[in-house]
Amino acid sequence: MDPRPLRALSRELVRELGMLSQQCGALALSPLEAHLLIELENGPATNQQLAERLRIDKSNASRPLARLAERDLISWHPHPSDGRSKEARLTQAGQAQLLALHQEMDQATEQALAQLSPTEGERLWDGLRLYRSALSRARRQQGYRIRPITPADNPHIAAVVRAVSAEYGLTADKGYGVADPNLDFLHETYQGDRSRYWVIEGPDGTILGGGGIAPLAGEEAICELQKMYFMPALRGLGLGRRLVLQAMNEARALGYQRCYLETTGVLREATALYESLGFEHLPGPLGNTGHDACEICMVLTLD
Repeated sequence: MDPRPLRALSRELVRELGMLSQQCGALALSPLEAHLLIELENGPATNQQLAERLRIDKSNASRPLARLAERDLISWHPHPSDGRSKEARLTQAGQAQLLALHQEMDQATEQALAQLSPTEGERLWDGLRLYRSALSRARRQQGYRIRPITPADNPHIAAVVRAVSAEYGLTADKGYGVADPNLDFLHETYQGDRSRYWVIEGPDGTILGGGGIAPLAGEEAICELQKMYFMPALRGLGLGRRLVLQAMNEARALGYQRCYLETTGVLREATALYESLGFEHLPGPLGNTGHDACEICMVLTLD
């Protein structure tokens, strides 16, 4: 997907929603002030907490909070456990202003939804949730980098595979990936025309994970997703999903029609990830991978 049209659409949405205006509808509230009141609806919060929730600098929250206090829409109170901090709370006037804000914004949103059929409304909801989730993951992944493996990465990614295997009890004697004789030479292993391997580099340059694709033995049109291992520091950031998506895009470009993988029940998070991306369970293995201990076999059709 070309990012430029999506950026243009996002800008149009910001403008249509009035986020560049001086006030929200007919109310004497700037968009930032409105966001602050809405956050305080959930309970008292410090300046720092509000700034973090709104993804802005603390200094950028101070002035609008001061304006809200001057208009008696919020009041400041000692923090119950931190004597150096104060909490903002909605006043009665602030609660009334927030109610008016909700009523006006609800009415504006209802007018927009009236332009859509129920099916279109559901598509809008699903699309916006996907976009929000993608933006959130991208923000959490800042400082991390997915890049092709280099010879210098060999010992580091091998250490990741061994560490994660030990964490989950995937021992070499049971035939798991840690038993691969090429484990210390993954760069060389994935130099074939239709093979690829990527590592994930942390903000400090440490190799924290990796994964790749290679032809499935005996199957010309099928690739195998291989050596997907992630240290605990990577988990929960969405980088595993991003790496699999990147691998699937590359598999399509290389002419593969399907992608196959084998995993084991102890890797519950990995199985759930593959299922969420459309991989389907198979009754038995494809090809000849030699991973006898991997009882879960899955495949994805690459449209």
